[in-house]
Amino acid sequence: MKVARETLALASEERTEFLDITKQIRDAVQKHPISDGIVLVNSLHTTVALFVNEFQGALIEDLKKMVSGLVGERNGYRHDDPRYSDCERGNAHAHLRAALLGRSIAVGLSGGELSLGRFQSIIFAELDGPRQRAIDIQVMGE
Repeated sequence: MKVARETLALASEERTEFLDITKQIRDAVQKHPISDGIVLVNSLHTTVALFVNEFQGALIEDLKKMVSGLVGERNGYRHDDPRYSDCERGNAHAHLRAALLGRSIAVGLSGGELSLGRFQSIIFAELDGPRQRAIDIQVMGE
């Protein structure tokens, strides 16, 4: 079995931003001579999420509304309170939203192609931007 690793650098421009990173992941995978296996895509941050879904404008707006509805930005979180935490960013909501969405995904690799359905994309969710971010990509297989 072969294993290859890449780091994808991203710069978000908004506080909450969803990006389709499928092409960047595909490009990183195709740099390596592995055609069948698995690709692990992992955020190196606690306020970023990764997931697979359809990247369509209305759905992205619905996803943003969903996460803000489930976890409000200012809700008396201990992480934001200097009596309990040394965090100066006031970003407890971003940590909690990332915990709900997940920080990594695994995608099959078959014939050198990502095993994604017709409408599936790999989505990067910035939940505490704008910031510089790094995504770890590991390709494993033959």
